[in-house]
Amino acid sequence: MLVLKLVYNEDLDFIREIQELKTMLKKKNIIIGVVESIETNIHMIKIICDDECYNEKVKKIIDLYVSNILYKIVIDKYKEKEMFDFLIDTYFFLKQDEIIEVEEEIMKVLYCEEDLKNENLVYYMNKMNTVIRKIQDCLQENTEININGFITFRMKDLREDIEEIIDKVVENYMVEKEYKEFVKLLKYFVDIQESKIEEIDICIGENGNYSIRDDNGNDIFNEFMKELAECRVDTDANIEDVIISGLITNVPKKVVIHGKENCGNKEFLETISSVFGERVSYCQGCSICTLPKIKF
Repeated sequence: MLVLKLVYNEDLDFIREIQELKTMLKKKNIIIGVVESIETNIHMIKIICDDECYNEKVKKIIDLYVSNILYKIVIDKYKEKEMFDFLIDTYFFLKQDEIIEVEEEIMKVLYCEEDLKNENLVYYMNKMNTVIRKIQDCLQENTEININGFITFRMKDLREDIEEIIDKVVENYMVEKEYKEFVKLLKYFVDIQESKIEEIDICIGENGNYSIRDDNGNDIFNEFMKELAECRVDTDANIEDVIISGLITNVPKKVVIHGKENCGNKEFLETISSVFGERVSYCQGCSICTLPKIKF
């Protein structure tokens, strides 16, 4: 029984992925046949299945697998023909090297690389699944698909979701860029200022609570709050902002962080490390770590 017929021009090549589908299904005791033929520049792949093995579940498995193959082809074609123009037209304020950087980030997301870790990952996955689901719907409605024609006529329907992913990646890129520039400015300020205090110890308790002490063991968090108020900065700032502000104001020669593993805000620790560099060290256990922590 013919399950699916794929027709495409010679510039596409995905027979290896289809053979992998055949191997995968064989492990599930589902036997399919793959027949490839070429007429001039037109390639055809027929996926056939024995009537005894075929059912709607098998059809859905094959459609989903092929949809993922076609998704990658759609992304490749979009990158080749449309992405650069979209970036130039929409994000005209980006420099050429920034366009190159952001394009690399976009492709990591669109290809769903294994090491991708991002707070927007769920959003990305939902959008990519929407594209794949649209492709899958088309396969379920037709047993024969001309892939080049599909890309030409269906790209408009898929483009919106792809470009929404791109918008989110660029937005995240700009936030990261601004953050790095901000950290760079803080680091410069710290480097040119004279230290007002020898050492500041940041103790993080098991519940993620903080206590801030000088090298004599005195709690100085209230001094941080007072300095923040004198600078006419919003005193409703969160605890991490208050601590970073206090560190910037006092420019300690050493910053020792106790209980790193208890911190739920990794970006907070990364900011301190980026701004203060070699001045920062992480304690592996000492008498200060066992002092009672004041809850903030």
